[in-house]
Amino acid sequence: MAMQTFINLPVKDLAEATRFFSAIGFEFDPQFTDENASRMIIGDETSVMLAVEPFFAGFVAPQSVADTSTAREVVVGLSAESREQVDELTDKAVAAGAQSLGEPDDQ
Repeated sequence: MAMQTFINLPVKDLAEATRFFSAIGFEFDPQFTDENASRMIIGDETSVMLAVEPFFAGFVAPQSVADTSTAREVVVGLSAESREQVDELTDKAVAAGAQSLGEPDDQ
């Protein structure tokens, strides 16, 4: 049996975060979603738990939750099959409210 991975990320507004990630194509598991957290499905063995900050803080106490307006907490990379797919995902993210961090950079 493969080990499952659950990445936990704090969010200020769970409904808005869920709406954003749904808009760019992610699905959520209603069985593991409530007012404190929402399970975003990445793949068969990987999920992201979007957790409201007070709930998330219970997992990291006594440390504090990072203030993402002044610091980066995590960098997430997503794979794509083509440059066109990258551009399409970027366009969806910006249309859903994301902020562009600069010009595209082919690597």
